[in-house]
Parts: sequence; structure tokens; C-alpha cells
Amino acid sequence: MARLEQSAVTSPMEQFKELYWDRFLDPVHRCESRLKQIAGRPAAPLGEPCTLTLAAGGKRLRPLLVFMSSRTGSKAGERQVLAAAAVELVHMATLVHDDVLDGASLRRGQPTLLARYGKHVSGAAGDYLFSAAFKLLAQTGFAGAVSVLSQASLDLSRGELAPMCEEFDYELAAASYFERCRLKTSGLFVAACRLGGMLSGCSPEVIEAVGQFGEYLGLSFQLADDILDFEGSPEETGKEKGTDLRDGTVTLPLILALQLDPGIRAMLKRDPSPAELDKIRRRVQASGGIEETRRQALVFARQAVASLDPAAAELDTEPLALMAEASVYRRS
Repeated sequence: MARLEQSAVTSPMEQFKELYWDRFLDPVHRCESRLKQIAGRPAAPLGEPCTLTLAAGGKRLRPLLVFMSSRTGSKAGERQVLAAAAVELVHMATLVHDDVLDGASLRRGQPTLLARYGKHVSGAAGDYLFSAAFKLLAQTGFAGAVSVLSQASLDLSRGELAPMCEEFDYELAAASYFERCRLKTSGLFVAACRLGGMLSGCSPEVIEAVGQFGEYLGLSFQLADDILDFEGSPEETGKEKGTDLRDGTVTLPLILALQLDPGIRAMLKRDPSPAELDKIRRRVQASGGIEETRRQALVFARQAVASLDPAAAELDTEPLALMAEASVYRRS
């Protein structure tokens, strides 16, 4: 099983690519081709926005999880490719909707659909991508598959609203933050893992195990993302440092920093200047809140790996375990 510590020579993601990427290259490319077909299908005025959303790129981690959670020895067939594309389409749709809700002008360093086309076209493009996902997944012929993605989508709808309801709530409890992460991030990770196991013929026990893995992986992934808001490189993350602070999105690094250094509270305000944002960000770093957040991300990653034990008889769990490690130390 992969060790949950960062190598001094290569990162966990580099190790994953070296050891396992060739195994998943073909199904990932097939998934990408399917996504291009879907995005390029609608006529104007939706065709161009949908194509631009796909062209903006992304890690394609959720489709990869579908393939990594498939039964050992099974070849990624059309059903898995359809499921992988469906999960990614839902993810793409939520990014478009998030940008509309947040009034965001940049995503991955590029103008958002909102900035290019306005909220009406952007909202319609998000709706199209979301609807296309379920049409695609229905083609697998598995009613259970549609149910899995439907549950994730229901959770996402609640998770998308949570940051707006909790804006500038500096009394936010860690438990409420984790619930937001579970709804907004973990849900699609869980769906991807369960779909991979389900469509490759895994037992119910293994499907449950990889679903649990997906939940912990999503939590670790989100914590790492929130750390990057404080110390990530804009060139790698595609957004400026302190975006969450500026928008009033309260994340675990700030929650913990306020406990460790209560004096930070007096610095928090609406519409802070860039200089004020930088001071708060550096104060949070100095408090130890980021180190504590990374330790919690590591705890979730370890729980993710431990949850794979019941799946070892039917899955090659090493790629999944290495992906859990990579989630803690990612830089974008």
C-alpha cells in the first residue's frame, strides 16, 4: 500500500503517472472524446459556451476514479466510459453554476462563461451539461447507476448554496464546514467510485468500500484546495491567493487560525483591500492553521486508504491509495 508521506524526490502524483498512467490512458482518452461530442452538439448560442467549458481543461480526476474503481482484470468498456463522462459533465455544470452564483470572472486563469456571455447563457449552458450527463448515463442500462449520480447531484444542490448562506460567518463550526465539503465535493467522488465498481461487476461490499474511499478522498481533496487559497501559486491554481477570504467563504484554515490566534478576527472585514488580504493571509499562515489543516487532510487520506481493505480481493487498490496521498500534497 502506498505510504502517506511525500517523497523528497518525486511527488505522489508523479509516482502515480510513472506507475499507473499508461493503464488508464486509453479509457481517459475515450472519455475525453465523448465529452467533446457532447459539448459540441448543441446549436448556437449554447455550442460555443459548452465547448469553451470543456476546453478550459481540468484534472479529469472524477472520470479517472471510475476507471480506477473497476474490478481487477475488467477492461474499461463503453458503460464505464459513459459513466466517467457523465460524472465529469455534472462537475463541469456545477463549475458553471458556481461561477454564476459567485459572480466570478476567472476560472483556471481564463474568463468564465459568466464574464463572456452573461448569466442567462451561462446558466443555460450549465443546465445543458447537467441534463446531458443523465441522458448519457441512462445509456448504460443500469437504473442503479442513475440513482447513484442523482444522489450526488441532490447533495451538490445543497452544497452549492451552503457557502452563500455561510458568507462571512466567522463563528462557523468545523462540523458545518465538513458537511459542506461532504455535499459539495465528496458526493461526486463517491459517485465516481461507486459507478466504477458497480459497472464492472464488483460485489456490494466492494462498492460500499470504494464509496467510503471516495468520501474521505473528497474531504482530503477539498482541504488541500482550501490550503491553496492561502499559499498556492496563481500560475498553478488559476486564481489569486485569498479569493475565499475576499468572498467571505470561511474554510478550515481560517476556522483553525481563529482558534489559534483570536486576534485575526479584528482584521476580518468585507471588501478588504489587496494589502489587507495579504496581511490576513500571512497571519493565518503564521498561526499554524494551515499546518493543522494539512494534518487533517492527511487523516482523511489515511482513512480513505484504510477503507479500501475490504476491496483488495476484487480491486487493485494501489492506484487509489496513491491518489489519496497525492490529494494531500497537490499544488493545483
